[in-house]
Amino acid sequence: MAKECFVCKKTVVSGNQVSHSNKHSKRVWKPNLQRVKVVIEGTPQRISVCTRCLRSGKVERA
Repeated sequence: MAKECFVCKKTVVSGNQVSHSNKHSKRVWKPNLQRVKVVIEGTPQRISVCTRCLRSGKVERA
């Protein structure tokens, strides 16, 4: 599965997970991507789109 949104280019973000005792360890935040069939230039294609773009209507589903 793709790691970025086709529309807004939202991608994986990394940082530190900080525990209650203030220990730091690396972690990643992944976007909520869904594989949907979308009409691009008149032809239906399967692409990965984040749920924010789906909900706001930035893509036209096939």
